[in-house]
Amino acid sequence: MTKRDYYEILGVSKTASVDEIKKSYRKLAMKYHPDRVSEDKRKEAEEQFKEISESYAILSDQDKRSKYDQFGHAGINNQYSSEDIFRGTDFGSIFEDFGGGGGIFEELFSGFGGGGGRRRQGPRRGADLEYPLNITFEEAAVGIEKKFSIRRKETCNTCNGEGAQPGTKKATCLVCQGSGQVSQSAGFFSIARTCERCRGEGQIIETPCKTCRGGGTVPVDRKIQVKIPAGVDSGAHLRVRGEGEPGAKGGPRGDLYVTIRLKKHDLFERHNSDVYCKVPVSFVKAALGSEIEVPTIYKEKIKMKVPAGTQSGKMFRLSGKGFPDLRGYNKGDAYVVVNISVPTKINAQQKKLLLEFAKLSGEDVTQGSFTEKIKKAFK
Repeated sequence: MTKRDYYEILGVSKTASVDEIKKSYRKLAMKYHPDRVSEDKRKEAEEQFKEISESYAILSDQDKRSKYDQFGHAGINNQYSSEDIFRGTDFGSIFEDFGGGGGIFEELFSGFGGGGGRRRQGPRRGADLEYPLNITFEEAAVGIEKKFSIRRKETCNTCNGEGAQPGTKKATCLVCQGSGQVSQSAGFFSIARTCERCRGEGQIIETPCKTCRGGGTVPVDRKIQVKIPAGVDSGAHLRVRGEGEPGAKGGPRGDLYVTIRLKKHDLFERHNSDVYCKVPVSFVKAALGSEIEVPTIYKEKIKMKVPAGTQSGKMFRLSGKGFPDLRGYNKGDAYVVVNISVPTKINAQQKKLLLEFAKLSGEDVTQGSFTEKIKKAFK
């Protein structure tokens, strides 16, 4: 197989400085390290990782780079073995040069030439949890404290989270010899993987705890109380620190994120901090003018004047009767939309009065006259 150009692999020009080469390699190494990709892509990542590491080993060495520039791959293959290519290459210092420190190198690369290797995993933070909480418009308007129950993992009291049955001990993993990792070598170059047998723990539970079955945790229903701030809207996330899953090996708990869901209201619609409400008003009140009562999200009724001649769809504003701003600066407004209600049933006297009203208004309401107008319009 024909080898690709080292400069092309690292994405640098042939005049690139050593610092530019280091920076490019560091970026690519973080992207293609086998421990940073999913299992199905690991084999491909290993090949890419070896390729970029070989490119860096050559181009970061002045003598090797000179031979490569003059003779190409032939100048390298004829003079250096697989071990010689990597010999003397200081992979660790690149991360110190770019502010990462030697710890990053140990975390990502697990050593070259058989050196180093990651230690077994230490304390790890627990996973975060999410809980959807339904609240009403009225609760969101004034704020409220809510209590609910979530099911989460708790440290097993029988084994204190160790996973092993009390009175027994964990055994050293024979595959990785307790290191938590296994290495694969190709000449002078090696890559360490998390041990699949012990999953990086370095130890095996031979006699699992009967309560948690070796998991170290058990599911428990936990009562939670959270304060909902006034003005909260659907989709908001409230963070409750330390109420997530327990951490491993003494690590801290994760957090609980409460996701607010605002229940649909029969009367109100919310748009940011403003509230819209349709209020039915009779024809008579709209025509003559009147005073009506309108509801608000604060469980109160406000008297509002409807001017004579108000049309259906007319909107009135009630200042400061919307949702409060979460920052506490001000409140939104409530908008009352008038919906003229037409009676569905009328008696003979009401019909007579309406026809008389139409006549006085100069309005022809007979069906026959309307039909005649249509015929004339389409002649």
